[in-house]
Amino acid sequence: MSTNGNSVVASYDAVNLPIPTARISGRVKFGVVGYGYWGPNIVRNLLSLPGAEITAVCDKNSAARKRAHKNYPGTYVTADVAEILTSSDADAVAIVTPVWTHFELAKAALENGKHVFLEKPLTSNVEQAEKLIELAEQKNLKIMVDHTFLFTGAVKKIRELLQSGSLGSLYYYDSTRVNLGLFQHDVNVIWDLAPHDLSIMDYLIGQSPEALIATGQKHLNGHEDVAFITVYFPDKVIAHINVNWLSPVKVRTTLIGCEKKMLVWNDLEADEKIKVYDKGVNITSREGVYDLLVNYRSGDMWAPQVEQVEALRQELGYFVDCIVNDRPPFNDGAAGLRVVKMLEAADKSLSKRGALVQL
Repeated sequence: MSTNGNSVVASYDAVNLPIPTARISGRVKFGVVGYGYWGPNIVRNLLSLPGAEITAVCDKNSAARKRAHKNYPGTYVTADVAEILTSSDADAVAIVTPVWTHFELAKAALENGKHVFLEKPLTSNVEQAEKLIELAEQKNLKIMVDHTFLFTGAVKKIRELLQSGSLGSLYYYDSTRVNLGLFQHDVNVIWDLAPHDLSIMDYLIGQSPEALIATGQKHLNGHEDVAFITVYFPDKVIAHINVNWLSPVKVRTTLIGCEKKMLVWNDLEADEKIKVYDKGVNITSREGVYDLLVNYRSGDMWAPQVEQVEALRQELGYFVDCIVNDRPPFNDGAAGLRVVKMLEAADKSLSKRGALVQL
């Protein structure tokens, strides 16, 4: 599997770093902006890390603030985001708010000397992402995007199998992420669900995409609620992503086809999340293209052991480690930018009913 500079991971094994322990002098102090759907998970995991502490939690919604007070009575809760962004107590800010707020909040945090942990996707457009990356570099601060799935045992195992060469050359990546709801009022289904798959795809394939096509349709609230993305990579690698808010069932399945073996990842499986099939096609030729001989290979199925971890805790622990030891996170602003470029290109293709967009 070929790689290039756009997906280079740090020389150490980033996703397998241990959770920072008390051996690290001092703690990274976080302010958390947003205590809605995902914010409580951020707060809970940060409070569980020996290398981190929370100085304040902010949310404009009074009901959210009451929940935070009830769950963590010892934690300061405020409605004023400026208290967190300008606080001299906070080393870093976790921004867990709608994507359209990300740029201004992250920009203010960076300008005030804070490292930034941003819920996916990084920003609403490429220009904003590039500005944040430039500002972070100027300030010598770190941006990390919450691509949580990269820290799951399943994705780490798949990456290990791909890099070992045991699956052979990659042919395709095919993902289905569908369910009934939750409908978003500010973004379409691609911006809501596809960042998961695009970030996983970027991490596993390790090549820059050449072009993409996106098709979809709006049925209920003015945003596409059903969409399909096809991404073209070098070396005949192709990826397909199906995202849907209107499915009667919840499906989280990814097929990865390779030269030697094929893999199925069902994230809803409790135990055997990954199954590797020794199945494939061997083609030999006699003399001409019309004399191709196709042999189908069908061997054993293997379910490798997958590490049982809470991915978000590992991710936040990794971010703390990157701050304390001044290491660049592999899911940094550049990784977030690559995803935003594909999201922006998908919107462009959607608007032209599936036109090919070069990347």
